[in-house]
Amino acid sequence: MPQFQYQGRDIKGKRQSGTITSPSKREAVMKLRQKGVKVVEIQEVPATLWTKEITFGQKVKLQDFSLYLRQFATLLKAGVSVVDSTNILANQTDSKLLKKALLDVEEELRAGNPLSAATAKHPRVFPPMFVNMMRAGEAGGNMDETLERLADHFEKMHRTRQKMISALAYPIAVAIIALAVVIFLLIGVVPTFVQMFADFHAELPAITKFVLKASEVMQVYWWLVALALVGVYLLFSALNKRKTSKYYIDYVLLRLPIFGKLMQKAALARMTRTLSSLFSSSVPILQALSIVEKVIENEVIAKVVKEARDALERGQSLTEPMKNHWAFPPLVTQMIAIGEQTGALDAMLSKVADFYEAEVDVGTDRLKSLIEPLMIVLLAGIVGTIVTSIIVPMYDIFNHIQQ
Repeated sequence: MPQFQYQGRDIKGKRQSGTITSPSKREAVMKLRQKGVKVVEIQEVPATLWTKEITFGQKVKLQDFSLYLRQFATLLKAGVSVVDSTNILANQTDSKLLKKALLDVEEELRAGNPLSAATAKHPRVFPPMFVNMMRAGEAGGNMDETLERLADHFEKMHRTRQKMISALAYPIAVAIIALAVVIFLLIGVVPTFVQMFADFHAELPAITKFVLKASEVMQVYWWLVALALVGVYLLFSALNKRKTSKYYIDYVLLRLPIFGKLMQKAALARMTRTLSSLFSSSVPILQALSIVEKVIENEVIAKVVKEARDALERGQSLTEPMKNHWAFPPLVTQMIAIGEQTGALDAMLSKVADFYEAEVDVGTDRLKSLIEPLMIVLLAGIVGTIVTSIIVPMYDIFNHIQQ
């Protein structure tokens, strides 16, 4: 959207200047008038490489989006119109991507378009779940309640995700530190002893020979090691973007001995929480399942959800494909089956989501308490091995000198 640089005066006659985003110069002037600024001069700012916002395809942070939903619901409950609420939130959000999208949405709303249609034009900011629940809220006249439900949903998702990140962050951080320490020892410390060992013609233990060889290789081919690490990261990122290869990555991750169970519970919590929120907002069940399939972020679970939707279209039960899949424990299928029979599917799914969110909380805390000592022992073992490989021949050399 074009940007305009303006100069003018406010109601008190004070000089005002700045930039404003608007589809046209005329609408920019009208916006400024509504804010109490009388425009003296206004001109469009040419779009250059330096003025364009480069986003590299990232999405709005979950924390920023949750805050936006909560504030939006509060403003609507206070009697503020949808248009004014959108304008207020656009001006106070810290997310540049969300701000830009909300300014565009505000223009759409002023043109008479509904919120669901306006937000659907920004899929990187507003997920399909938000758009469909807003559409249902507009039809039912309860947008404020729908927004509160969405805020609860995304806040719980954010908490669960943060728990998972905190559980995985520690071992990753220790692994990076361990790698950095090993590289430093092999490149900066071990080479200082090579000439001394050569001068004394000492018979070196096998472990010392291995460490010295590793040091020699690292000094010459350190760039190859760095390139290999970058290559592995880029390859993993590329495979993770392809649906077919991501399925196998997710399958392997879910099958991991310790982390797999935790990831499975987090994925099930996300699935059941999303379905519950959609059902409680009167989104049709087939449409809700299609949305969950897109937002679940786990291809193994998404494939079963698709099979469940196909089963419903054939007139079968929602739980049929889930019962025969290892990723869905009996608790999930039984609670869903009870929900189908009693007509309280949203409530049953909410209970399942609460259960697995609590399991993730307990699991991450337990995992961190187990991983911390293990990673410390691992780091000490790696460093200790390198140090020992240097100290052992040093003792032999000293004994030889004393004799």
